[in-house]
This record gives sequence, structure tokens and C-alpha cells, in this order.
Amino acid sequence: MFIVYSYFVYLAVSLTVTVWVARTLHRRGRIFLVDAFHGQEELADSVNHLMVVGFYLINAGYVAFALKTTENPANLRQAIELVSDKVGLVLLVLGAMHFFNLFVFSRIRKRGQESAAPPPFPPDAFLTPAGNPQGS
Repeated sequence: MFIVYSYFVYLAVSLTVTVWVARTLHRRGRIFLVDAFHGQEELADSVNHLMVVGFYLINAGYVAFALKTTENPANLRQAIELVSDKVGLVLLVLGAMHFFNLFVFSRIRKRGQESAAPPPFPPDAFLTPAGNPQGS
């Protein structure tokens, strides 16, 4: 009977932590994405939402996949250890997903900043529409 309770505790803790991390990423990531997309809030919100959906799918899938076990805890101690092992793996996966999201956000932001940056050095000549250089 301990296994059934272990499953319920594992699911409750894992899904609660997943929802909390996803909401935090959604709320805090929005500011970062708005900056990366040069104030285009609608685009930033759309990307943010899509990333959160992907985050939920990957983590909920992992939680469901990792639910299965061959262990059958005979006492409370073994049940707690089983839940602890499973929740620990979920937390590691959530941490990896968090750092992956940070990596993606930073790449998007870096690209946005590079495209808005001035050229690395001033041009020494300009081309007219006909292709004739000016200033030479």
C-alpha cells in the first residue's frame, strides 16, 4: 500500500514544483524577452508562452515517465526514500530546463542587441543607388 501513497506524493510534489517553476519563468522571462525583441511586447509574449508550453510538456512527460518503478516499499522509510529519489530527479530535470531556458533567452537577447548595435567601425565611404562611391 505504501507504493500507492508514494505515487500520489511524488505526483503532487513534482507537478506543484513544475507549475511553480513554469510560472516564475513566464513572469520573469517576459521582461527579458521584451528587451530582446526591442519592445515588441506581443512577439515577446507569444515566444514566452510557447516556451512555457514546451516546458510543461517536457516536464510533465518526464514526471509521468519516471512514475513507474519496480520497487515496492515495505515500510514508511523505503517509501520516503523512493519519493525522495524520484523528486530529486525531477528537480534536476527542472534545473536543467531552467538553465536551458536561460541559455535560449540570453541567445535571443544577444542577437537582438547585436542587430541594433552600431557597426564596429565607421564606414570610410558610402555607395549611392547607382553604385558610385562618394567621398573618393
